[in-house]
Amino acid sequence: MPVKAFILIDTSPGKAREVAQKLRQVPGVSAAHAVTGPHDIIAIAEASDVSSLGALVVQKIQSIVGVSRSLTSIVAD
Repeated sequence: MPVKAFILIDTSPGKAREVAQKLRQVPGVSAAHAVTGPHDIIAIAEASDVSSLGALVVQKIQSIVGVSRSLTSIVAD
C-alpha cells in the first residue's frame, strides 16, 4: 500500500515559488504550492513504503537549492 505525506517546507528568503516549481518536477511529488503562514511550501508526496518516502525527502527534496528545512507528516487515514 503506498504511503502518502504532506511535507511542509521552509526555503531561503524569496525562493518559495522557484523551489515549488522544482518540486513539481520530482517523481513522487504530486503537488507543491507556495503558501502563506509559518512554512513557505506545502507539498504532497507518495512512495511505495516509508523507507522510500524517507529517501525521496532526504535525497530529492532536501537537496533542492533553496530548501532550508522540511517537516513530513504521513497520512494516517
